[in-house]
Amino acid sequence: MKSNKILFGFMFFILIAKTNGQSQDKSTFFDLKASGLKINFGVYDQKYLRLLSILPEIVKSGERPVKLHNETGSDVFMYCSGENRTVHHGNPGIRLEYIGKEEKNLSGGQQVIITQRDPVKNLRVESYYELNNSSPVVRRYTKVVNEGKEDVGIEYLSSAMLYNCNTIHGKVEDNIRIHYAYNGWMQEAQWKTAKPSELGWDVNDYQYRGTISFSSIGSFSTGKYLPMGMIENTQSGLIWFWQIEHNGSWHWEMSEAADKSTYLYIGGPDEQNGQAWKLLKPGESYQTVPVALGCVKGGFNEAVAALTQYRRSVAIRSHQDNQKCPVIFNDYMNCLMADPTTEKEMPLIETASKLKIDYFVIDAGWYAELNEGWWDNVGMWQPSKTRFKGGLQKLLGDIKAKGMIPGLWLEIEVAGVNSPLKDKPDSWFFMRHGKRVIDNGRFLLDFRNPEVIAYANGVIDRLIKDFGVGYFKIDYNSKESIGTETNASSFGQGMLEHNRAVIQWYKSILDKYPDLVIEACASGGNRMDYAMLSQTQIVSSSDQQDYRKYPAILVGALAAVLPEQLGVWSYPLPNGNAKEASFNMVNGMLCRLYQSGLISQLPNESYQQVKKGIELYKSKLAPFISRSVPFFPLGMPSISDAYKSIAIGLKQDNKAFIAVWRLKGDRKVSIPLTEKTDKADLIYPVDLGIKITKNGSLLEIDFPDEYMACIVEIQFSRE
Repeated sequence: MKSNKILFGFMFFILIAKTNGQSQDKSTFFDLKASGLKINFGVYDQKYLRLLSILPEIVKSGERPVKLHNETGSDVFMYCSGENRTVHHGNPGIRLEYIGKEEKNLSGGQQVIITQRDPVKNLRVESYYELNNSSPVVRRYTKVVNEGKEDVGIEYLSSAMLYNCNTIHGKVEDNIRIHYAYNGWMQEAQWKTAKPSELGWDVNDYQYRGTISFSSIGSFSTGKYLPMGMIENTQSGLIWFWQIEHNGSWHWEMSEAADKSTYLYIGGPDEQNGQAWKLLKPGESYQTVPVALGCVKGGFNEAVAALTQYRRSVAIRSHQDNQKCPVIFNDYMNCLMADPTTEKEMPLIETASKLKIDYFVIDAGWYAELNEGWWDNVGMWQPSKTRFKGGLQKLLGDIKAKGMIPGLWLEIEVAGVNSPLKDKPDSWFFMRHGKRVIDNGRFLLDFRNPEVIAYANGVIDRLIKDFGVGYFKIDYNSKESIGTETNASSFGQGMLEHNRAVIQWYKSILDKYPDLVIEACASGGNRMDYAMLSQTQIVSSSDQQDYRKYPAILVGALAAVLPEQLGVWSYPLPNGNAKEASFNMVNGMLCRLYQSGLISQLPNESYQQVKKGIELYKSKLAPFISRSVPFFPLGMPSISDAYKSIAIGLKQDNKAFIAVWRLKGDRKVSIPLTEKTDKADLIYPVDLGIKITKNGSLLEIDFPDEYMACIVEIQFSRE
């Protein structure tokens, strides 16, 4: 952590003019403040609004940022078809004129709407800043209203902007480190840290006209990258961070303005990144996707802590499931693998009941007959007549009789090409060039169509009322790349409107059934965003089938998802042993424990590790998780590294739990303790020869064998 002296030194270079809200050129300034965050604005020539900085609230009273270049600091980047576009900017964004601001109280915070106007096209542009009292994070989005008499084509429109992440006297390469995360299938949340040059921005002693950019195009919002990032200024000890709260296409970029200051653009789909050109007719309005943006002193850990507080207090709907963190069993992973029958399920149900598991979920295949494939006939969601003796309803009743809540897998946003649902009109489906979009044997349902919503509602109502389902795992395995042409300005706009309709549908279902639990899944973690997670209670983190690779996924994912929402598989193997079973259990015990595997066939030593793990989870960890903040004692792991040990911690007040995994590397693992520690206890597993010792500021763990894991409880000193 940098000292306050260095921080104020950083501020000295970007903050001057000690006046009472007005400088000699009659420019005026104002600030927005909440929970330690301060957003500085200037209005120049009495009409041009400039966003000057977003910083922790360490600025002395009366200090104001310097005036920037006339094309730098625009609160909104906006470019309309037919206008002049400069290197990184465009009109009407540059020429917008400041009108004023309006403040409204929100529950737990404040909403500030800053209004600007384009005098040429008669557009009203509203910048929404939603500040909360719980974290140094602002939720930001933009709304445009066409008050003119002509159509306007919007090619891009920012959700949020950020400037001055580098010190004026320093170089970007020297000061800036960028944190980002790849998010591939079965290798989710792989965080990297890079210098600007490592991402293509080399110093050329002139203005940099390229961009460091990250985009996701299509229906997998996290199909390549996580929709978030961080810019760390190592000289000043500050870190800026953001997340894009959208379940579809998004884009962010960093570059250099004309005066060589840095800027960051954050937004949803646009014409260049998602084919989302928007035709705005007179009287119509258009709103961007929301993003969360903040700044704190410190580094990666501090940024994740601030985002965790924001997500918990602002970004998710309140639900008892996230407070209690009940244990879930799902019969898919390394278990029945979409081939359920009564004969296969009953031993699992019996064992899960003995383990005091709370939810029992039947995954894919429950609707397919024994001689059918389960993949391309999804859509009608009627139970198989040949898989379940006495019917699916009886089997779900058996689950309830054993004290568990039954759940089912759905993929309700698609229709298989062999499903009778394919006979519905084209208006039900994504269309391009007059043809239905087909992805991997599925048609994609368009949730803007009221008939599609009625169909989806009917499925949910029937399965809840007739079958007693209390948990839905709603999967999505189709990566639609662009969008639909039906009733839309462009393919990408059709996708955007559909994505928003999907979230509204999830919200309506939970409004109707508030005790229902919905899990978001998309081939594992391919829609791990806070549009989906704003409504769903849990998200699948991965389809990874090798338990030894899972720690490298779940640790990175905890920077992107609340621990009480992150579902992590634990699937001990019938041919495994106590060491393997306990490793599996540790994988899920600091998140949402998502049990699977053929638990009815486990050898006794493995079964006992599962039993002890679940007991510990329910008694000690589950009550702790929903109030904790993650930290990363050994930094971010790599799924390709089979030797370096991995660790993740959860902290609340003066207590922490740390999970540690030894892979193929050294048997002794050292965990740095950044706070004075009164006590450190090994709490799981306690019977496999793992030993811990405290050596000064290090916690040393001795694992007697490769591929072992444990959980340690830490009591920090209150001094």
